[in-house]
Amino acid sequence: MEALQNTPHEMPKQQQKTGKSLYQTIWRWHFYAGIIFTPFLIILALSGAVYLFKPQIENTLYKDLYFVESKGEKLAVSKQMDAVKQAYPSAVIAAVTVRDEANRTNKVSVLEKGKMFSVYVNPYTGKVVGELQPEKEFMTIFKKLHSELIVGGTVANRLVELAACWAVILLATGLYIWWPRNKASIWGTVLPRLNKRGRTLWRDLHAVPAFWLTGGILLLIVTGLPWSGVMGEQINKLATATHTGYPTFSFGFGPKPESATLTKDIAKDVPWATENLPVPASQINGYVPLSVDDINKVARAENIKAPYTLSMPQGPKGVYSITTSHTKPGDNATLHVDQYSGAVLSDVRYEDYGVMAKGITLGIALHEGRLFGLANQLLGLVICLGLIGICVSSFVMWRKRKPINKAGAPAPIKDKRVRIGVMIIMLLCGLIMPLVGISIIAVLILDKLIITNIKPLRNWLSA
Repeated sequence: MEALQNTPHEMPKQQQKTGKSLYQTIWRWHFYAGIIFTPFLIILALSGAVYLFKPQIENTLYKDLYFVESKGEKLAVSKQMDAVKQAYPSAVIAAVTVRDEANRTNKVSVLEKGKMFSVYVNPYTGKVVGELQPEKEFMTIFKKLHSELIVGGTVANRLVELAACWAVILLATGLYIWWPRNKASIWGTVLPRLNKRGRTLWRDLHAVPAFWLTGGILLLIVTGLPWSGVMGEQINKLATATHTGYPTFSFGFGPKPESATLTKDIAKDVPWATENLPVPASQINGYVPLSVDDINKVARAENIKAPYTLSMPQGPKGVYSITTSHTKPGDNATLHVDQYSGAVLSDVRYEDYGVMAKGITLGIALHEGRLFGLANQLLGLVICLGLIGICVSSFVMWRKRKPINKAGAPAPIKDKRVRIGVMIIMLLCGLIMPLVGISIIAVLILDKLIITNIKPLRNWLSA
């Protein structure tokens, strides 16, 4: 009875203590995740901000390659390819990108001595204007920085994905820390207290923009994950398993090909939704292969919107592929055409995609800044610059509160139930984002085997 009588008075104190422990624990996770992954997020935001303006930047840098004076009638595509063959007699032409603009060159993808590069042709005269090696293109450098931290390889790609996934957790934990627990006030909550100084000002410059930009940052992360190695593969498997990717009736012109060759292996500028579309085979029936001009007529007859890419057949059973990706999502198309008869063996357009593939396609266009033009680019730029500002303000905050010879982390709490509860939540996040789960397990092992046994390191990491 006495215990029951004391409960109403003691419960608020207990709840307050538990709430404080939970806040402290989540803040500790937020702190360490920020310290580790903030540099990577700055790199992603900076490279992404530049890549948003890829069309404008490339049109300026490569105007001598991209633009010509329009005069007369354009030559047939085959004539333009012949000019490239004369300029590069030992090269193999892999694909040609056809554009409709009157003042633009056409791009021919050429393979010579094991290296692929782009050759630009004046469509009126057939003159080769110049060439570009993809690895030396300005935007390729930023794309590689954005996806592989320049160094390239699987490890770098996974590290970028890990940083992106942890950014989701940083957003969630940051919102929890930001959430007002007392009487709500717009100052310091939704508007920064610019009249303050020191840590209070920097806290507001960190928390308030982060609150306003959380949705946009999360959207950019989610729309970028389909390209990632681990999550991207899981997303693709989910789309396939739920039949919300490319449609089964895309093989309506014949039996579904049991081919190990995928569209991304033999064609260029392939939309995400059809990268793993199996490639059908041409029927060898004694006919002479069609010319690229005939396939270009097929593209026109099928109302494929330019710019589109014609990829050449690979071998006697190979097919011509007609693809377009880096345009408006609704213009996406992937066609495979029999190289002898000109029959369309496979035809997949945006309207044929499943719900998930449509959503991802729209998301990719949004991520790249081409879903709704300049406004999309400017919106992405604001989010990227805002993320950089959030990261910089967090670093300043840390330096201002960091004691000498200490990491400056929030103190670990003694409430075992709270620590275990938060750990379970984090591991559940790890089930959704496998790299996060692996990293948490790795940190736990590192803490148990190394950190706890090295006193200076243990002291530095503690508050």
